[in-house]
Amino acid sequence: MLNRYPLWKYLLVLAILLAGLVYSLPNLFPEDPAVQISGARGDTTLDESQIERIRESLNSAGIDIESLETEQNNVLIRFATPDDQISARDRISAMLDEDYVVALNLAESTPEWLQSLSASPMTLGLDLRGGVHFLLEVDMEAAVTQRLEVNASAMREILRDERIRYRDTEIDERTLTLTFTDAQDRDAARTLISREFPDFQYANEGDGRGAQLAMTLTDQSVSEIQDYAINQNLTTLRNRVNELGVAEPLVQRQGPDRIVVELPGVQDTVAAKRVVGATANLEFRLEARPDAPSAETEPFPFRNDASRSTDLMRDVIITGDSVSSASRSFDENGRPQVNINLDGTGGTLMNRATRTNIGRNMAVLFIEHKTRDAIEMVDGEETTVRDTYTERGIISLATIQSALGNSFRITGLESPTEAAELALLLRSGSLAAPIYFVQERTIGPSLGAENIERGIMSVQVGLLLVVLFMLIRYKVFGIIANVALALNLTLVVAAMSLLGATLTLPGIAGIVLTLGMAVDANVLIFERIREELRGGLSVQQAIHAGYERAFTSIVDANITTLLVAVILFSIGTGPVKGFAVTLSLGIISSLFTALVVTRAMVNLTYGGKPVKKLSI
Repeated sequence: MLNRYPLWKYLLVLAILLAGLVYSLPNLFPEDPAVQISGARGDTTLDESQIERIRESLNSAGIDIESLETEQNNVLIRFATPDDQISARDRISAMLDEDYVVALNLAESTPEWLQSLSASPMTLGLDLRGGVHFLLEVDMEAAVTQRLEVNASAMREILRDERIRYRDTEIDERTLTLTFTDAQDRDAARTLISREFPDFQYANEGDGRGAQLAMTLTDQSVSEIQDYAINQNLTTLRNRVNELGVAEPLVQRQGPDRIVVELPGVQDTVAAKRVVGATANLEFRLEARPDAPSAETEPFPFRNDASRSTDLMRDVIITGDSVSSASRSFDENGRPQVNINLDGTGGTLMNRATRTNIGRNMAVLFIEHKTRDAIEMVDGEETTVRDTYTERGIISLATIQSALGNSFRITGLESPTEAAELALLLRSGSLAAPIYFVQERTIGPSLGAENIERGIMSVQVGLLLVVLFMLIRYKVFGIIANVALALNLTLVVAAMSLLGATLTLPGIAGIVLTLGMAVDANVLIFERIREELRGGLSVQQAIHAGYERAFTSIVDANITTLLVAVILFSIGTGPVKGFAVTLSLGIISSLFTALVVTRAMVNLTYGGKPVKKLSI
């Protein structure tokens, strides 16, 4: 019989629509402003007496607590307004010591029965939720220089082991130059080093006293070093962002040497910038002996007293890259320190260096890359020029009493905050190359709320105009199309919530476009039915022919648009991806609602009934 679905198809359509309704419901429950309290080392928790003191302090200040939840090592306190949230954060931070991290957060308010079904709201992008956007540039030249310094240290060790005398090492851009006492030593060194370091192009320069071996990195090697640097920095930045506890952060590469970091919902932008942009690292070196050759030593000042300095060996025992875990604590005198655990390789290198140098001093060198802006006259105009520089200072110089293993501690830090941040940076990994802030943009929660309001308004206005047009133009069939349109919007929201897709302003534009395309499919079907009726077909035949003959045109048009959306997603970034995601989901949902849902509703309304005239 024409225009009748089997029962299973009706039930399947109903099940899909009910699932869409359930998984779109969490978006009706807005997030609550909250304060999250956690241990700085991850293993510190608040006891009941501390929680009660916090509750009493907030109540006495007139700050209403919506709820207080304890989960694992975290305490989450919800508030009614962002103002209460910020006031509470300041008050709690003043009460607790440095062992705790007090952070602003936005907590989900989805009912438990929905959470039990793994239903959660859509993730809002930076432009809707507010937060901070950083554009960082990786110093590729520094990445190459650092690799050359590591290679130079390894080469010096090889030459010492083979008793080949050298006078000096120099690094200039991509070239590492070793100076020898004579050509014979130079030639022996070249034979030895070229086997161990195939990434260089070798050239002899000069003869006799002052013979040099120039080693230049190949283009392929430079490219590999730079790729490694930016990929390692991506990993490190993701670890740092995770330490901040930011929900749904974005850390991705942009172009050959830049990284975008977006932290939605972050309100303490100063702390975020300090942690994300920190470039601190550590080096462990032996203090130079008085008779050490000048080519093997380098002077460094003390970090807390620039008037003091001492010579250290150029060779680095280990760096912060070898640290597997780090936590802040206090020594017996209450001074801050960082407890260090090394990985297997780092522990072996540290043990080998210290067991043969008992009685010598070992220094912990604190290294930090910084930038400063200076105004210079270029072609008669004032131009801001960014200068990058590196600060190196000794934070600890102690005598090696016995061979060190995988665990030890670092002292000489200026404050508990510095110790906590150094521990965080060591835990998350050091940067393979310095990074510098190119752009910083902060979007406040109020602007995000305004964007949401405007986005919802655009959807509502678009929906209202379409609904009115369909009602006036197609009457009963217009009602069916409008119901399908609402179901289409529900399914798109549900799909984005299930997939964890991020909704941005361009994404809202994609949803509005989808609504128009969904109506376009219905218009094609309804106009086709009208043509069939004018051609003399019966009502049932006209409905059947209208859907059958419009099917190919609708599918072709939507698949073509879907292919474009897929291409946009694959090559686009940020906002373009957000638009492509919502457009793709909207196209799939539109095909389902226009071809299946409206057909089911038309079948239930007219199918198998002796209808003489359609309200279309």
